[in-house]
Amino acid sequence: MANSKQTRKPAARKVDVVIVGAGFGGLCMAIKLQEAGIKNYVILEKANEVGGTWRDNTYPGCACDVQSHMYSYSFEGKPDWSKRYAPWHEIQQYILDTTEKHQLRPQVEFNQEVIGAEFDDKRARWTITTERGDKFDCKYWVLASGPLHVPQYPDIKGLDTFKGKVFHSARWDHSYDLKGKRVASIGTGGSAIQYCPEIAPDVKQLHVFQRSPAWVIPRDERSYLGMEKALFKRFPALRKLHRARLYWTNESRVWPIFNPTVARSLQQFAKLFIRLQVKDRKIARQLTPDYTIGCKRVLISNKWYPMFNRDNVELVTDGIQEVRENTVITRDGQVREVDCIILGTGFQVDPRLYMKGFTLTGLPGHELGKDWAGGVEGYMGTLVSGYPNMFQLVGPNAGLGHNSIIFMIEAQVDYILKCMENTRLRYADYLDVKPEAQAAFNKEMAKGLENTVWTTGCTSWYQQSDGKNFAVWPFSTWKFWLKTRRVREADFNFGIGTGVRPDERVKEVAEAS
Repeated sequence: MANSKQTRKPAARKVDVVIVGAGFGGLCMAIKLQEAGIKNYVILEKANEVGGTWRDNTYPGCACDVQSHMYSYSFEGKPDWSKRYAPWHEIQQYILDTTEKHQLRPQVEFNQEVIGAEFDDKRARWTITTERGDKFDCKYWVLASGPLHVPQYPDIKGLDTFKGKVFHSARWDHSYDLKGKRVASIGTGGSAIQYCPEIAPDVKQLHVFQRSPAWVIPRDERSYLGMEKALFKRFPALRKLHRARLYWTNESRVWPIFNPTVARSLQQFAKLFIRLQVKDRKIARQLTPDYTIGCKRVLISNKWYPMFNRDNVELVTDGIQEVRENTVITRDGQVREVDCIILGTGFQVDPRLYMKGFTLTGLPGHELGKDWAGGVEGYMGTLVSGYPNMFQLVGPNAGLGHNSIIFMIEAQVDYILKCMENTRLRYADYLDVKPEAQAAFNKEMAKGLENTVWTTGCTSWYQQSDGKNFAVWPFSTWKFWLKTRRVREADFNFGIGTGVRPDERVKEVAEAS
């Protein structure tokens, strides 16, 4: 008989809260838990460092498309941002500094990819399982992995047979020297418009493969003056006033989003920008989208369009038929010899894709893969009916197309803490969104999306395969802030585990108080 001590699996570690992901969302959740006096929590991070997308994306020219003073925590201001739009390494350093300041690192378990979560309705507890086989027993858990962390690899015939170098922009190989190489860049999204202009001067030839063009508008590249940084440091109120101005400037962008006619008028300026920047009229036409501006993510760059004036840069609009050992062949039969293929093809943003290997079961009869088979739905972008005490940051319909996602994350974190507090005050073990409340919320989202630029006919990563926009919050961000200021108790069922004695529950709540 085998030694029972050798075969016995380690017991699940008991904590109050499990946070999955150590990016902006997960770290914000941890900081606010600590401020609320909840110290028994753990952050499970699949990589070996904090930072999320700013740890992973290190390609040349990588920077944020939201202003630096808005793309940071409201409670953790940084007076010395170098530029209006910070480069990736400065944002990552901000994340590292914030992690150290709030002493979060001891709470993080690195190289712990979560592969499953199961709710036990008898104990009213979740069991979170990692790829290493470790288990965590918790009352609450927060999915803070975000939608931009699993690279999207295109299904191109023969790509696996290519003998040269292939890598995704989110997995940039800095050891590979691009100088003098013939490079094929696939995709013209947010990453490609940043790295292509940076590598173009070094490569022998750059073939930019475009499936559909994006609207690209000018970028404010100004640096902050030393005097401005000094004033922001000496007078924090000035920095906060500057941040407020940026917030309302960004928020004004919702008007063309909600009014496609206004958007179409404004896009005339974007068309003029293309004509002024690109010398070749044919290429300018190929770079001009045929959909309403804002329907897809609007990009910002001063370098993208001028890049196509270079003799060594080619815009390719014919689709790729196949890749062979050293060539890329387009559907028109043209063969291009290349040394390297860079995949600027974005991420799997549909949670049904990036959570494909994630087993998630809630109350009896609820399995997320099945519940979301017909479409991704949630409540307040934060909860899902049938999954008590499970929260998600930047969940369904909590994404943005016009302002800082950090604003949304902070509102969600505050809302999650209120949910936890309401559960405690109700002497309950858990709260669960009522199905009818979730249905009403999604009906409101669908109504809000009507007559916006997002419904003018384009296909974008905001949508699932059937066209439903599951990603974007279709209102002003201050409306989201207002909605999350309090917990609407009528929208929830509050429950007690069937295996929990009421007297024990009252004693537990009294001790917590």
